[in-house]
Amino acid sequence: MLQNSRMAHALSLSRRSLLQALPLGLVPWSRSARAADGYALYNAPKYPPGFSHFNYVNPHAPIGGILWLTPPSSAGSFDKLNPFTLRGTAPPGLGSLVFESLMTPSWDEPNSIYGLLAEEIEVAADGLSVRFRLHPAARFSTGDAVTAADVCHSFNTLTGSSAAPGIKVQFGDVARVVAEDVQHVRFLFRRANHELPLIAAGMPVFSRKWGAGKTFDQVVSDPPVASGPYRIERMSQNRDIIYARRHDYWGWMLPTRRGQFNFARVGYKLYRDDTARLEAFKAGDFDLIQEFIAKNWVRQYNGPKFQSGELIKRALANHNPAGFQGMVMNLRRPLFQDCRVREALALALDFQWLNRMLFYGQYARIHGYFANSPFEAKAAPDADELALLEPLRAQLRPTVFGPLPTLPSTDHPGSLRANLLAARSLLRAAGWHYRDGALRNAHGEAFAFEYLDSQGSMARVMAPYAQALEKLGISMRYRQVDFALYQRRMDRFEFDMTTVRYLGSPSPGNELRDRFGSAAASVEGSDNAWGLRSAAVDVLIGHVVQAQTWAQLVAACRALDRVLVCGWYSVPQWYAAQHRVAYRAKRFGMPDTLPLYYEPESWAIACWWALSADLPNSEFRA
Repeated sequence: MLQNSRMAHALSLSRRSLLQALPLGLVPWSRSARAADGYALYNAPKYPPGFSHFNYVNPHAPIGGILWLTPPSSAGSFDKLNPFTLRGTAPPGLGSLVFESLMTPSWDEPNSIYGLLAEEIEVAADGLSVRFRLHPAARFSTGDAVTAADVCHSFNTLTGSSAAPGIKVQFGDVARVVAEDVQHVRFLFRRANHELPLIAAGMPVFSRKWGAGKTFDQVVSDPPVASGPYRIERMSQNRDIIYARRHDYWGWMLPTRRGQFNFARVGYKLYRDDTARLEAFKAGDFDLIQEFIAKNWVRQYNGPKFQSGELIKRALANHNPAGFQGMVMNLRRPLFQDCRVREALALALDFQWLNRMLFYGQYARIHGYFANSPFEAKAAPDADELALLEPLRAQLRPTVFGPLPTLPSTDHPGSLRANLLAARSLLRAAGWHYRDGALRNAHGEAFAFEYLDSQGSMARVMAPYAQALEKLGISMRYRQVDFALYQRRMDRFEFDMTTVRYLGSPSPGNELRDRFGSAAASVEGSDNAWGLRSAAVDVLIGHVVQAQTWAQLVAACRALDRVLVCGWYSVPQWYAAQHRVAYRAKRFGMPDTLPLYYEPESWAIACWWALSADLPNSEFRA
């Protein structure tokens, strides 16, 4: 899923007009930004020019076998082969196995990219454009060369009215894309933003022949014409899908591909609920599972197959920034627009009891939006943060400038009762009083809302939360719907409260615009589930994307985190410090070196291999 959007501060009209008036090729280029193998926002890329492969892969891994997977959550089926439109559900794996971008990051450093479809990147000295030279060997699955015209077509299509609206937001600072010749393509930016070259480099590229003659939202069942290392081999009842490794893939000898994608086939099976998914894994229907529910991890991952070593249960090191997970309140609802009300709702969640009784002590509390990262705000703002916050003082709550509010603990000497008493005081101050059997406002309207869930996994968490709210006179109705309806309602922001998880980034940037920016609040399908509209937040996001040094990035992110925390826009939840995975033993090899930033499924697809290259491929099963 595309979730990142990249924006920065406005560029003056005169400067932009001057740039667009220059003939192609006359804008001065920064020689220092030119690199055949890599490009980094800060400092230098880890891997020098001419490197042979990433450190976390085995360049001599054998080729063959099949890896069966299942997505951690799904609608149980898919109904389209186009991952870039809003309506419908695309099969898992499509975006990462079939499509490619101009350049690709490594998983053991932040802020760096290396050559893929493009073998060279060159950033203009004024930061207002970036030029890519395409690799002469780059080919689509049809055998056609990847040209600058295909890159332009991909951009224009992805930012057009028929693609998912969030993609247009993602590339909002790209004014246009120009094919200088067959091999060179240039992205021109509306404003200077040092992160935009990475945004441009990450754009998926596909052939002009894919769905030719149709509007993009009508390209539904047409097999993608792209350049990735796999192609769709077979599908069954829109529930299972197999991707076959392309022997004719153009990029096998690239340093960014050597030792990767070693399975002859990668297959996915889709299940409608977590219970069926786990039982299918134990029965041998697929090979790797990542568990997100602590109770399951402790109580369900045991038995004869684990004891015999047929199945391996393993907690992997997780250095990924935790990002955010929490209950989101839809600010489009008048009920949640008072900050005191939102704070009261946050006080009613007893995390310590949940962690002790339901989670087996496996989680740490999330307090903000950049958890487990250098960008997380703590204590009082330092001088660098204050320099960004002071000009916005009139728009911010006074608490922003003091010690950061923290969620109270219910461990002794704290208690849930004390927290609920504090919540009651906040609700009274906001005009909510208990009468006639419910908490009511001045108009006599009862405080009631719905919590929306898609898979039922939050039911046991929300039950004690609902009981705590009931003591305040608040009625919360838990509603579970199927994944397709849940996604549709989320795209349209038709919910009161739900749980949202956003992965953290080792280098936050313009994805924050789509997540917290005012413009995204009214864009259907955007990540701004809150409906947050704040001029101060918009300014701070601008500081994040304009940061020229690591210190500036840290200060801007911490200032933004502080403002969001003090706004009480969410009920923060928790994160796990490890990846909990289980897999079938004696079938797979894996490198000794783990990457620093990774997700287990992606790591397995890219870096594992079958222990014997002549392993028979599993029969395709519906």
